[in-house]
Amino acid sequence: MPGAVAGYAGCMAKQRVVVVGGGFGGLSVVRGLRRADVDVTLIDRANHHLFQPLLYQVATALLPAGDIAPAFRAILRKQDNAHVLLGEVTGFDTEKQLVDVDLADGTAHRVPYDTLVVAAGARDSYFGHDEWAEHAPPMKTLEQAVTLRSRLLRAFEHAVTGDPKEWLSFAVIGAGPTGVELAGQLADLARRALKGQFRGIDPRDLRITLLDAVPHVLPPFSEPLRKHARAKLEQLGVTVMTGAMVAAIDEHGLTTKDGDRVEARTIIWAAGVQASPLSRKLAEATGAELDRKGRVVVNPADCSVTPNIFAIGDMANLNDLPGIAEPALQEGHHVARVIKARLAGTAAKPFKYLDLGTMATISPGDAVADIKKLRLKGLIGKAAWAGVHIAFLVGWRNRAAVLANWGWNLLTGRRTQPIILETVQAVDRQPRGSGS
Repeated sequence: MPGAVAGYAGCMAKQRVVVVGGGFGGLSVVRGLRRADVDVTLIDRANHHLFQPLLYQVATALLPAGDIAPAFRAILRKQDNAHVLLGEVTGFDTEKQLVDVDLADGTAHRVPYDTLVVAAGARDSYFGHDEWAEHAPPMKTLEQAVTLRSRLLRAFEHAVTGDPKEWLSFAVIGAGPTGVELAGQLADLARRALKGQFRGIDPRDLRITLLDAVPHVLPPFSEPLRKHARAKLEQLGVTVMTGAMVAAIDEHGLTTKDGDRVEARTIIWAAGVQASPLSRKLAEATGAELDRKGRVVVNPADCSVTPNIFAIGDMANLNDLPGIAEPALQEGHHVARVIKARLAGTAAKPFKYLDLGTMATISPGDAVADIKKLRLKGLIGKAAWAGVHIAFLVGWRNRAAVLANWGWNLLTGRRTQPIILETVQAVDRQPRGSGS
């Protein structure tokens, strides 16, 4: 029978705040309570916080994984009221105020709470075609990004001994910021970073296709920036196909609904997302409403689901805010303020979202930024993009390391992480001419 976690259930003097998920929203709640008279327990399946906006740079060998994924225990080492549990949340008992957790050691436990914050994020959506994941893997976790890096680099290795036109054919599905950034970085990796290292490869054999069912790249951006991004991608050699809905995917490419065929040996999924499965479990436990994307509809004033349960980030619908980092961060900060206000016997001001705009990088020297009435592109856009991303990274060491890698790549075109982790395994072949 599941038991309570030692060290987390015994103290009744302080309010127990349990935070599920250590992404932007969840971590901002934990850090926002660092001076509060509470005991905070952070539960996550991974032992690290992930800076997802730079995940594609790990996949394209620009950044090492550790630079965008500091460990929770390192981040919270000076926060005495914070505890970390490595495990997967499987359910909620709202009547007894318990969270069911399968811990990393294989045991099941129930963690008690007085206040619960669920920030479980989102996962990839294949729009009812989960079988496509076999040939078009997603890139939502650090492990997936590192695996994708090996897959991309292996394609270049295979092109040396195989058919270059086959192995150097890539397709990125999804023309939002992640897809645009992936396509641009992949073009730079092939034409600049690996130049001279694969002497038998002709860059003219490279084919990168970016496609989406929507009519434009970067749909959230203004039209001038969308046109700039598309023109820059095409200048880099990327074929852009908009209004192209995928109908089928196989190991050699994909087919659109209109019957167009795109040959691609490597396909990357950067399209739709859906809320974490915990959204449905939380809704079932609390009676909350789910929207069509599976997100929990929350009180727009304070992100609450019930008086002592909050949902934030990608798994929550708060006035249909976009599923990007900034809303999750602001929601997390607000929930921390609400909890502290309740402890003080006061009321927090209603949540108000401050729209800081959207950004996307296209190449080492070009990015677009749509900030209210300010539209930036080129080097100025790149400087704004870099400044914002460095500011939101956790830890000064990580910021310095990322800046150093960006500078090295900008000056030399080289990347520091062209590593394939999996070694080649010998195949046990029967000698020719031998009997059976």
